[in-house]
Amino acid sequence: MSRIGRAPIAVPDGVEVTIDGSDVRVKGPRGQLAASFSPEMEIVREDGHILVKRPTNQKNHRSLHGLTRTLVANMVEGVTKGFTRELEINGVGYRATLKGKDLEVLVGKSHPELIHPEKDTSFEVPKPTQVIVHGIDKQVVGQMAAKIRALRPPEPYKGKGIKFVEEHIRRKVGKRA
Repeated sequence: MSRIGRAPIAVPDGVEVTIDGSDVRVKGPRGQLAASFSPEMEIVREDGHILVKRPTNQKNHRSLHGLTRTLVANMVEGVTKGFTRELEINGVGYRATLKGKDLEVLVGKSHPELIHPEKDTSFEVPKPTQVIVHGIDKQVVGQMAAKIRALRPPEPYKGKGIKFVEEHIRRKVGKRA
């Protein structure tokens, strides 16, 4: 049996979970999230915990079991703590600034790129070379961070570009004379 799918999800105080068949709504201090899951998975609430149960041991049920449990756990964590992704900008003249709620990024193009935040996300720029994306939905936060990184992915020779803080760029040796 799936070790991930079996694990119960603790529901902290101040979080309200509504389960309606395969639809789950989670409301917490940071906002609310809703999602629909496979109707084959049984999602129940017992003793302040949420459990996900699967009907059979078929391959598709086994794969949906862990996935459903992880997605529900991410919803609960998102409305309580939230999620962040940090990006680092490397390169001469490369920088980011906030224009209201929008992010303006200068990465060697003829014009600055303006990125609008998606729903329930926000940007923070502690330094001109550092961008932090905050939000309650893990998928949306990751998508926004990937969208920023795609403006100028890091190149392997000098390392110029936008990269995730935890990302390691494999450097290449340049031409030899």
